[in-house]
Amino acid sequence: MGVTDKIKDLLEVIRNHIENGNFIDTRHAELRKKQRKILTRDVVYILMNGFHEKKKDKFDAYYQSWNYAIRGKLKSEGREIRVIISFDEEGMLIITAIELQ
Repeated sequence: MGVTDKIKDLLEVIRNHIENGNFIDTRHAELRKKQRKILTRDVVYILMNGFHEKKKDKFDAYYQSWNYAIRGKLKSEGREIRVIISFDEEGMLIITAIELQ
């Protein structure tokens, strides 16, 4: 698979990374989560239970990788969150988390 190819079975790949603890926040994600009062457990919940928002996926030419959008609603608060993730040779990267109005 080349760098411009998108991942097939994305939600399954995400779940495997979450279950294996093979994910990290980027500095940007840490900052945005703090600003937006989004907890890591919220991000994990969305990644495990949300849906792939394909129209929001973007190829990042600088990093030569795809950024994928996963969207879902938190049960407890009803907040709708979009999480942007990517992958590198180490594992899954949380790029940012955004609360949708």
